[in-house]
Amino acid sequence: MEELRSTIQTMARRFGFLNKNCCVVAGCDISLVQSHILYEIDRRHEPSMQQVANALGMDVTTFSRQIQSLIKMKLVVKTASSADRRVYLLSLTTEGKFAATAIDEEMKRYLNEVFSRMNEFERETVIRSLKLLNDSMAKSSVCCSPFM
Repeated sequence: MEELRSTIQTMARRFGFLNKNCCVVAGCDISLVQSHILYEIDRRHEPSMQQVANALGMDVTTFSRQIQSLIKMKLVVKTASSADRRVYLLSLTTEGKFAATAIDEEMKRYLNEVFSRMNEFERETVIRSLKLLNDSMAKSSVCCSPFM
């Protein structure tokens, strides 16, 4: 298990998960959390704040602070739902869509470069294994829970 933990720790560092900012787009420093929020808003049609927070496994208070930062950066717009004024819907501004697309393109380039060093069987094995790990984590009772 020590070797597995070491491998996962190294992979997290190589993905830049420990970096304060994941990227700079149009002069905006965007954190890893913010890039995940942009991704989730971009793939849904006007999701509620609660829907995106749930998708990311974030508490609403922390999520709300991140949304306020993205609004100040002019990347996200928050509007009250016409059906229920207590619910706020999120959408990307033109700049937000540009940032989300730029981050997505950069990730695709990075992954294509990493996977280019593998043959087709190795690529398929890694992808299949990551999906298996992800599915198993989703079923785990301790995944994404804070350590005691």
